[in-house]
Amino acid sequence: MQRQILEVVALIPSGKVASYGQIAKLAGLPKHARLVGYVLRHLDAQSDIAWYRVVNAQGKISVTRCNAQGQNIQQALLEKEGVYLLNHKVCLKTFGWQP
Repeated sequence: MQRQILEVVALIPSGKVASYGQIAKLAGLPKHARLVGYVLRHLDAQSDIAWYRVVNAQGKISVTRCNAQGQNIQQALLEKEGVYLLNHKVCLKTFGWQP
């Protein structure tokens, strides 16, 4: 299951995001959005999988991963790719991945 999830996450292009539920469905695991979160949360720190491109169904990002300056790592990585947040959310109509 982990491999299927990571293979789908690896397909998300730069500048786009997908929801946990969308990833689960595309990985053949519908209704297992929490499993996607679990897999991404336990990724090896050296992994090159773009975990930060996965957001919740409302476009909200994780608030648990912050750098030494207190900046949200996920937000910073998304902004490097041109994905910006408005009211702490990514606009899924603009930045949502449509495979």
